[in-house]
Amino acid sequence: MARFAISFALPLRIAAMAHISLYVLDGADRGRKYESLVTPITIGREEGNAVQLNDERISRFHIKIQEDQDMLVLTDLDSTNGTRVNGEQVQLRILRYGDVISLGRSVLRYGTREQIAQRLKSLRESGEIPTDQLDASALAKHLELSPSDPDVDWGSTTQSRSTLHIPRPPELPEGLGPAQSAQLSELLEYLHLRTRALLEGVEIPEESRVVEIDIARWQEVLDMQGLLAGYLRNIGEPEKE
Repeated sequence: MARFAISFALPLRIAAMAHISLYVLDGADRGRKYESLVTPITIGREEGNAVQLNDERISRFHIKIQEDQDMLVLTDLDSTNGTRVNGEQVQLRILRYGDVISLGRSVLRYGTREQIAQRLKSLRESGEIPTDQLDASALAKHLELSPSDPDVDWGSTTQSRSTLHIPRPPELPEGLGPAQSAQLSELLEYLHLRTRALLEGVEIPEESRVVEIDIARWQEVLDMQGLLAGYLRNIGEPEKE
């Protein structure tokens, strides 16, 4: 009797899952800890969310956090009152340890003490955070950590600076197709050319520390800001077909 081997092909890619920890710093649920949550998760005020918050200003399903290409991505789910990360309004955002998420009246911190300490160490070692610019007491208060925590080398100076949230140039996305790469290149070139034209129109009077720009150029700056704002919204909230 002939025998037939039956095999089942596995998917080429299995949806990635990460374990994340969130800590509620402020709001009605202040002090709650959500540790080792398996992504993807949603946060909102209704049952069915991995993190359910008692906050009437939060939407039923407010945000989603998922892993994609080894990065943790936060997406605002078209919430009524919006979402902020480190004080900035966002629709999409890559999360990093120590980031502070604000939704409604609630404030959450992403990452454990150990993860945040490791990120601080890495930033110091890379030179992105000079030791003399580290405000240990302000950072510890912001993250609800103890400056004397033995797991964290907080430094000893008191200059006011938000250590973990210093804006830095983002990396370009990887894995783009030829058409997507061309579109991104065209977009960046357009912004580069407009920026160069604006800078060429700036006047710096001799022995002056004030840069002067005429009203027409200033309107161009505002127009470009509006253009970028539109791009951000379209990326975060693509039109539904």
